[in-house]
Amino acid sequence: MTLHVEIAGSGPGLVLLHGWGMHSGIWGGVRDELARDFCVHAVDLPGYGASPPCQPYDLRQLAREVALVLPPRAGVIGWSLGGLVAQRLALTQPRQVERLMLVGTSPCFVQRPDWSCGIEAEILQTFANDLERDYAATLLRFLSLQVRNGENVRTVLKYLRVALFARGVPSAEVLRAGLHILLENDLRPEVGSLAPPLSIVHGERDMLAPAEAARWLQSQIPGARLTLIPGCAHAPFLSHPKVFLQEVREFFS
Repeated sequence: MTLHVEIAGSGPGLVLLHGWGMHSGIWGGVRDELARDFCVHAVDLPGYGASPPCQPYDLRQLAREVALVLPPRAGVIGWSLGGLVAQRLALTQPRQVERLMLVGTSPCFVQRPDWSCGIEAEILQTFANDLERDYAATLLRFLSLQVRNGENVRTVLKYLRVALFARGVPSAEVLRAGLHILLENDLRPEVGSLAPPLSIVHGERDMLAPAEAARWLQSQIPGARLTLIPGCAHAPFLSHPKVFLQEVREFFS
């Protein structure tokens, strides 16, 4: 299986991994700017956009599929679910990941007895159950959760809604499997072994991946840099593109 990758620009390789329910088009607002300085590889994760689904549909397999389309050495930016994939990718293929930026993501998305820096598992489980009843409405409610409490809510939500179905609709099976990846995976015991230089870009008002998770992640990795954006929710590259682009250029150049 070969994932769909859109390549633009020239320079050092830079790979973009999108979040749950989306596709590589979500980076459209910043991709052209990034392509001025980098050879941008915007990847459709398995089952999204123009990429076929994979089997088994789990975190390790998603990372394997992405590794197959990566340049030999590249910087990687992973957002939300894509950030979880990026962490697994950097842990299993450290020679391919030259530098790593994690955006609005976490090593563990749901609360556990020893982890309060996530959301309640019941929230994601409800989304998984609701996919059966009202597919489109469930996706739109998930978008609303992404922008809640942030600045520029109307602008960001409008962009997300337009982008959501712009490249076809992922299957309910793929969406459900993606939610189970968020529910089941806990990379906390492993993230201290991340080898590439790490930048964490996170919204202070993120409801899906609370800022405490970003602070914890920075504390586990010597030299990791953390940019917490005031007034920002889950998608800083949409709500605060100037801050996001500045951090990308400083970190990867």
